[in-house]
Amino acid sequence: MSSPDYVFLKGHGTENDFVLLPDHDGSIHGDLDPARVRALCDRRAGIGGDGVLRVIRSVVTPDAAGQNAEWFMDYRNADGSVSEMCGNGIRVFGRHLALAGLADPSTPVPVATRDGVKVLTFAGGAANGEITVDMGTPKILEDTQVSIGDQSWPALHVDMGNPHAVAFLDAGADLADIGPLLDPPVHDDAVYPHGVNVEFVVRRGPGHVAMRVHERGSGETRSCGTGACAVMVAAALADGAERDTAYRVDLPGGTLQITWTADDRILMTGPAVILAEGRTSL
Repeated sequence: MSSPDYVFLKGHGTENDFVLLPDHDGSIHGDLDPARVRALCDRRAGIGGDGVLRVIRSVVTPDAAGQNAEWFMDYRNADGSVSEMCGNGIRVFGRHLALAGLADPSTPVPVATRDGVKVLTFAGGAANGEITVDMGTPKILEDTQVSIGDQSWPALHVDMGNPHAVAFLDAGADLADIGPLLDPPVHDDAVYPHGVNVEFVVRRGPGHVAMRVHERGSGETRSCGTGACAVMVAAALADGAERDTAYRVDLPGGTLQITWTADDRILMTGPAVILAEGRTSL
């Protein structure tokens, strides 16, 4: 499985962590074999991460066809499967572009994804400040349910470019009550034929919720940006909240601010950090 050494970076957004692979002209990593992704994300024998972000120019990958953005975020889950979007990952991706001088953080930065172009706005300079991502328009779909062991919860299917099942725990419940999320919660295969990200949510106060998440292809993670957006949408609908109301979403790895705007866009704001750079032959 060894190959010539190449550059990698390690970063995280609210402790949702990623291996970044600069591959600007698409000549280094080919089709990014799933076995290589799994090796990179292995937390004992590899670098470790919830997924891999390949940094590639849009003009050299058919996945970005028709999208008006210089850069494409090629995101893979830790198990090697391809994913449409990653909310925390795209902020980390944007931080790298800014730090490497590949994008100007003083202006909005478009990034192509498998769910279309997302636009990033930097609150500070290249290295500092939170990043806001226009995540697009949510799709509110059917009511469904999820279960762990002998417990089941009603859930709302929200699509943020990738599928989510949002389940609210009873008032006064503790998120620890749902037990470990090392195994995938059971879901309706007819509703989610390609798997689903499952969020369990408790209310903390007006415009304030907390969540745990099991991500398809990665297991339980410390944070999920698209999941936090789906949770905000479900909470705002249940609350009858007016548009442009900001919600605070607490995750095990940190806090994200989510707003559902009057023009039907979801804006997600949070930190993004590049931790290290090195070389690997994995």
